[in-house]
Amino acid sequence: MTTTSTAAEHALAAFRGLAIGDALGMPTQSLSLEQIRSDHGVISGFVDAGPNQRIAHGMPAGSITDDTEQAVLVAELLVQGQGRLDPVDFARALIDWERTMAAKGSLDLLGPSTKTAVQRILDGVPASEAGSTGTTNGAAMRITPVGIATPLGTGSDGLAGLVDAVQDACRVTHDTGLGIAGASAVAAAVSAGIDGATRAEALDVAVAAARIGETRGHWVAGGSIADRTEWARGHLATVPDAERIDVVSGLIGTSVASQESVVAALALVALDLDPWRTVCTAASIGGDTDTIAAMAGAVLGAVHGAAAWSADAVHQVETVNDLHLEELTERLLDLRTGPGR
Repeated sequence: MTTTSTAAEHALAAFRGLAIGDALGMPTQSLSLEQIRSDHGVISGFVDAGPNQRIAHGMPAGSITDDTEQAVLVAELLVQGQGRLDPVDFARALIDWERTMAAKGSLDLLGPSTKTAVQRILDGVPASEAGSTGTTNGAAMRITPVGIATPLGTGSDGLAGLVDAVQDACRVTHDTGLGIAGASAVAAAVSAGIDGATRAEALDVAVAAARIGETRGHWVAGGSIADRTEWARGHLATVPDAERIDVVSGLIGTSVASQESVVAALALVALDLDPWRTVCTAASIGGDTDTIAAMAGAVLGAVHGAAAWSADAVHQVETVNDLHLEELTERLLDLRTGPGR
């Protein structure tokens, strides 16, 4: 089966959107609204890391962070595993990635849930059991390749199959209802967009996938990502434009918690604004801006295809970071349309 050019364009735009959003949020990640406004005002394009930026100190405009780097890692492992993400291989790859980053002197290391899981693996806990406490957005930030490689199928069984693939990718680090729900929402929206869904349709699928994901893995207390997304996408649309950044920051939340950052990304997507404006807004809201903008960018790219991103933005991100996403995306799509699909 040959992938249509339209699907291929939307898949590539999703991966590029992840990188573009990540790079836009690089200079503002982990900063407060006050610090962002002091250093940058409202983000409107790629900028260098500012004086308050500790994690990405000194990084030039257009630089990606761990969100894109780990998504590429997941994509490569999926291709190597013919669509399966082996837990032990994934754990080893994450450990090697952090060691490489630490050797460079980077502070952009593993997030809290992933760090805990990796340490448990180093302590002898089986890789398949290490993610029993992971609730943050580390799985959701790097899940886009799973959405590209995995079709939705038809009906609830088809959506459950996608959540199965997401749970496999979450098992090492985020094998909880919250971690799986957040990652399922992003992957499902990306997969739906590749199949031609509108923004609203992709978000409907994201909510449905999150509801399935919430029932998987280990239970940890936290607000329902499906319910919070349904509420947030309706509420944010009623908020005046000038107040949206403050509302996302103060009411929805922008921390690494999946029930905040994943919901914030999807609520911004739901506004149906220009994709570039949306990811710039995501990069301006404080907190985990690089991840929120990356997730929003992936969904927007999947829905809108190549038209979502300017050639200049794509060129800058791919050049600054020596990214080669086109071939990797094609290989992910081969998994999507391969035998038995």
